Amino acid sequence: MLNPDLSTVELTKDDYERYSRHLILPEVGVEGQKRLKAASVLCIGTGGLGSPLLLYLAAAGVGRLGIVDFDVVDSSNLQRQVIHGTSWVGKPKIQSAKHRILEINPYCQVDLYETRLSAANALEIMADYDIV
Repeated sequence: MLNPDLSTVELTKDDYERYSRHLILPEVGVEGQKRLKAASVLCIGTGGLGSPLLLYLAAAGVGRLGIVDFDVVDSSNLQRQVIHGTSWVGKPKIQSAKHRILEINPYCQVDLYETRLSAANALEIMADYDIV
């Protein structure tokens, strides 16, 4: 959906407040923010790269984030996997990530896939996302 029909995407009063800095940028503006809100991104893993990626995508206003991960948070993850916190050690990374994403942006839809991505499930999981 790289060229979505934006006529059905509405920015709320909260969106205008939350994304005011984006909206004044000529490179983003209202149309760009609507594109972000309509977008869906699937992130494979919540480790050293997936963690900051998910934080920034949620903060930017991407409307739907999918997360694929099968691991649990370990204390050795915390210095580089910035989405997780100490209280999440021993718990599933996808739950930790979802919790943090919704703290940043409660309007973001977060879909969880607690599995290892494989040839058997990749096409099914990736099918409904604009970007992986």
